[in-house]
Amino acid sequence: MRFATLKRRRWIMRTAIIIASLLCCSSTRDTMTLSSPLRDEDGDTLISDGETFQLGFFSPNGSSGSDQRRYVGIWYYESNPRTVVWVANRDRPVLDASGVLSITPDGNLRVLDRTGKSYWAANLEESSHLALKVRLLDTGNLVVEPESNLGRMILWQSFDYPTDTFLPGMKMDENMTLTSWRSYEDPSPGNYSFQLDQEGQYQFEVWRRSIRYWKSGVSGKFITSDDMPYSISYFLSNFTTSIDNNASVPYLTSWMYVDTRLIMSASGQVQYLKRDTEKIWALVWAEPRDRCSVYNMCGDFGSCNSDADVACKCLPGFDPSSPDSWNSGDFSGGCIRKSILCSKSTASKTFLSLQAMKVGKPDSEFAAADELECKKECLNNCQCQAYSFEEVESAKSHGGSGGGLCWIWSENLNNLQDGYDEGRDLSVRVAVSDIESTARNCEICGTNLIPYPLSTGSQCGDPRYSSFYCNTSTGAVDFKSPSGTYQVIRIIPESRKFLVKSRQADSCKVLEFNRSLPFHVTSSCGGKMSSKPESFIGGKDEIEITWEPPPEPTCITSTDCTDWPDSTCSTALDGRRCLCKPDFRWNPLLLNCTRVKKHGGLSSEKLPLSVVISITFACILVLIVLLSTVAFIHIQRRNSGKRKENWTNIQRYSARQLYDSERQVKELIGSGRFKEDSTNGIDVPFYNLESILAATENFSNINKLGQGGFGLVYKGKFPGGQVMAVKRLSSFSGQGFEEFKNEVVLIAKLQHRNLVRLLGYCVEEEEKILLYEYMPNKSLDSFIFDRTLCMSLDWNTRFKIILGIARGLLYLHQDSRLRIVHRDLKTSNILLDEEMNPKISDFGLARIFGVKETAVNTNRVVGTYGYMSPEYALDGFFSDKSDVFSFGVVVLEVVSGKRNTGFFQAEQGLSFLGYAWSLWKQEKAPDLMVSTLRKSCDMNEYLRCITVGLLCVQEDPNDRPAMSNAVFMLGNETATLPTPKQPAFVVRRCPSSRVSTSSKLESCSFNELTVTLVNGR
Repeated sequence: MRFATLKRRRWIMRTAIIIASLLCCSSTRDTMTLSSPLRDEDGDTLISDGETFQLGFFSPNGSSGSDQRRYVGIWYYESNPRTVVWVANRDRPVLDASGVLSITPDGNLRVLDRTGKSYWAANLEESSHLALKVRLLDTGNLVVEPESNLGRMILWQSFDYPTDTFLPGMKMDENMTLTSWRSYEDPSPGNYSFQLDQEGQYQFEVWRRSIRYWKSGVSGKFITSDDMPYSISYFLSNFTTSIDNNASVPYLTSWMYVDTRLIMSASGQVQYLKRDTEKIWALVWAEPRDRCSVYNMCGDFGSCNSDADVACKCLPGFDPSSPDSWNSGDFSGGCIRKSILCSKSTASKTFLSLQAMKVGKPDSEFAAADELECKKECLNNCQCQAYSFEEVESAKSHGGSGGGLCWIWSENLNNLQDGYDEGRDLSVRVAVSDIESTARNCEICGTNLIPYPLSTGSQCGDPRYSSFYCNTSTGAVDFKSPSGTYQVIRIIPESRKFLVKSRQADSCKVLEFNRSLPFHVTSSCGGKMSSKPESFIGGKDEIEITWEPPPEPTCITSTDCTDWPDSTCSTALDGRRCLCKPDFRWNPLLLNCTRVKKHGGLSSEKLPLSVVISITFACILVLIVLLSTVAFIHIQRRNSGKRKENWTNIQRYSARQLYDSERQVKELIGSGRFKEDSTNGIDVPFYNLESILAATENFSNINKLGQGGFGLVYKGKFPGGQVMAVKRLSSFSGQGFEEFKNEVVLIAKLQHRNLVRLLGYCVEEEEKILLYEYMPNKSLDSFIFDRTLCMSLDWNTRFKIILGIARGLLYLHQDSRLRIVHRDLKTSNILLDEEMNPKISDFGLARIFGVKETAVNTNRVVGTYGYMSPEYALDGFFSDKSDVFSFGVVVLEVVSGKRNTGFFQAEQGLSFLGYAWSLWKQEKAPDLMVSTLRKSCDMNEYLRCITVGLLCVQEDPNDRPAMSNAVFMLGNETATLPTPKQPAFVVRRCPSSRVSTSSKLESCSFNELTVTLVNGR
């Protein structure tokens, strides 16, 4: 009996195993029929026979849990993250899990929802009479074929209708286009498309909407280095391109392309990738690889240089067609000639000789005996813009009898790039007057103008500035210093500075000059380029050098002074120079002799009687006004100690009193509270305490606007209806008298729409008071961290605020009269006006940088934890990159609605910066977004802000972008951004009292903490 029972159990177990195996096998099918549709709610999928590809419903990577968009697509089987290669309903997602992919009774393949609404159809023709099946192949191709397909007939296939991905087995022809996703999490058609050039010769193009963005070169034409690699062309032709017997072309077979794909990315790059044995995708090739690879980046007659901080410049003899657009960073309009070709007034028989140039396709070519024949051909044609000649042994094969090839350009020159590794010599036709060299300026070197006093030889410039060398073979300018030779990237004569390319990591430190040389290093190395091909924002390491204003020009004879009117060649202390004539003085900034005014600017000639009478009357009038003013001030001072007994009298007699700034400062110096250097001008009016008490109703709580570590801020109504914010520093404030003086003197010299304006100040008795323009919307932190107010900030407003802060910082660092580091940038120091425009405030901790300073070390570390850069918080080392770090934190706070201080991610012990970086690495950056932005957010702008924010908070200051680059990256929607490295302060553990970089632990604080550490390391 027991034996029978045991036997029965074994039979049941075997039967269950067999049934489970059959069910398992049936669940991994590669075919779908009319009776077996794919249902999203059941998790149905098709898996190719070799388990290479999978088809089913999916939500894009990075989309949030609340995102109900569902698409039908094909992806690599078990890829993580999911690598999608084809999407059916990319324009119309199903908005819930009711989607079905099925063969409908009319013989079509459709995506439907539970109501029968169609979201996509394959649009099969005349197939309703056939029994159909849908099969997913191991190539990634989805095919529709007859159910009994003995003849292997394919009625429809996804390979004929690609989205953004090209797979082995496809063939790129004139009818195929790859269109990018709109963004990483939006499969709908984006801005970029990749296709075969319709003009033939098997070229490929990337289009950005209706504008050509990139174009491959043509093998054998003028420039060949833009050719698409032969291995990729072979891949795109479905292995049908004939292979030449050329040793430089490797032997290629189709099996070499297993696990490869080519995509048109949402960033604008066409990328070829290959998967290794560990199923990790590696980028093999990408274009455009840098900003100069973008088609016609600088417009017609504009030359691009990928090493320069500003990529574009006009060729010598040309000016920007739209100077305003050019100065704002929009170079698409290109440049125009200063003089018209073949006009009666100008002779255009001169050619600008450029070396190592890349240029667009020539309009004609022919065999020529020598360069002179090529040049004559261009001169005989008024439409000829440029020519190029090259000696070629095979020129006879082109139908000529000479020994070279001549290329002619009759249309405007486009797609120009200088310093190109595989470039050629190019002769551009210009008017003599537009490029003629004089004793003032040396001859043009390539595309580089050499302004006076810089010198590349003994016949031009000033001998004291002869540290430059023109490399005629490359068209590059080199700068010679005692520590070596450096390539000049850009010369900016308006500000008397030039940029050189760093040769090694420590070049900034070793570049030194003798004191006799008129050059000075004024900045450290700039932002570094990412090593990734898809990242090409910002220049390589650069060193900024300025030159001193020159003395009078040297000369031998009077003819040498022709270029400097009102001067003669005379003997000076250091030799013969073009000294200015009497009544003239040398102006080293304007580089000429300017007339010296005499007798207070009036001519020595006899003045008419009417003029004498008018001047006398004006002097008497001024004297009367001065005496009245002195009497008024005397009376006011005598009565200033008497307080009025009621508000009416205060309004009547305590109107604001303006004191002369210099006199007021000198009185403070006499009290011992200001140093002597404070007399360099306070450009805002002084208000007496009495008028401030009247305006704030004796600092009434009704008028209180806010409170901080410095004290209180009140709303003040002054006579005339003017409203100001009154900042009253308390006696317990961390901001001492030095900081107060610093803020008064400093902010008074700054004028920018994104900086708060200082309207006045008061130092009386024990009070220290600042008066600012009134901001009705208070500070940024009061909005983004408030659950109610944050809803009023849509994405456009937040993005406008981020751009405004960036422009304000750029002004402080670069564009103002002073170079300033703020040192305490945070959301509570960003004020908002009535139109929600941001204005940076609180300059008490700001520091002015001298011309030669790039970074400073201090023993007095001041600022706010959570916004302080690691090198400043730990070592007291600060620079403009310290502000960049703070800006990055502010950007991440604005887009996330989360405070950096007080944030703690318990699962991994991550700080706010670590959490943001972790999401970005996992391609889940949208999860950081504050929920109120879901509907209004522009995802491209959002991802750009996240990436820029993470670039700004990188641990190494040298890795952080300058604010000029940050502004460019934020405002340029076509830019591809570098890949951020790990930020500082990644790990945070509670409780702890230590603050450190990413390799250590940071304290967990839930309140904003402003600190002053007397002994910074």
